Amino acid sequence: MVREQYTTTTPGTSLERPKNEYVYKIGIYGWRKRCLYLFVLLLLIVLVVNFSLTIWILKVMWFSPTGMGHLRVTKEGLRLEGESEFLFPLYAKEIHSRVDSSLLLQSTHNVTVNARNSNGEVTGRLNVGPKMVEFHSQQFQINSKDGKPLFTVDENEVVIGTDKLRVTGPEGALFEHSVETPLVKAEAFKQLRLESPTRSLSMDAPRGINIKAQAGNIEAISQMDIKLHSSDGVLLLDAETVRLPKLPEGTRGGSGISQGLYEICVCPDGKLYLSVAGVGSTCQEYSRVCQ
Repeated sequence: MVREQYTTTTPGTSLERPKNEYVYKIGIYGWRKRCLYLFVLLLLIVLVVNFSLTIWILKVMWFSPTGMGHLRVTKEGLRLEGESEFLFPLYAKEIHSRVDSSLLLQSTHNVTVNARNSNGEVTGRLNVGPKMVEFHSQQFQINSKDGKPLFTVDENEVVIGTDKLRVTGPEGALFEHSVETPLVKAEAFKQLRLESPTRSLSMDAPRGINIKAQAGNIEAISQMDIKLHSSDGVLLLDAETVRLPKLPEGTRGGSGISQGLYEICVCPDGKLYLSVAGVGSTCQEYSRVCQ
């Protein structure tokens, strides 16, 4: 500490002030001052560089008060405009596109969408791969915009809720087991064909089967037999003309004279054959075909 001495004098007396024995200089001088200025200069340089980098990052990343780049933060969630690439799994409650554009999910390998329960277990999975689209769940259902089920699949059955099922393939539809439907119909100006290449074809209905062709023919082709059986009713052929072009002709001992007219005869086992028409019935004469 510096001690200050005070001397009192009377008027008219002159005294010499004592000289200060010690002189203290206040401040930083020499190399310390230069080091301080250098440190302050370096600090200013770092501050300017840091501020410049912050401005550059904000400009490059498109930071704004509402988000970053094409990513916008709204009240409903996050809004992402344009194309984006995700390197890791994306977890979201809902993903939808804008009103005027479609939603595109694209990957070089496959696109997998998983649904999990509260325990983290996968309850449903949709996998779109380069060769196959797989869906794993207890039930798969497609609904219309009105909420009507159009297509439902589970372990037990497949339900098609549309009014009409249309098959446009050139080979038609192949069913390994039975098919239950109220109507089988071909398109306009197209043929309807029911075929079983190696086995039998059966059509059953408790209240009748109606086969109708409004503008064409109905053709049944079989390698062996075609049987029309009615247990309680009758077999009715209602047409202007009934033709049996390949019925065999009955024969008899002598040669008969035919004028191009024949009559249809029936054997006891139900076989039909033709007999040359005469004044009376000639079925008995030509009955050798029944033997």
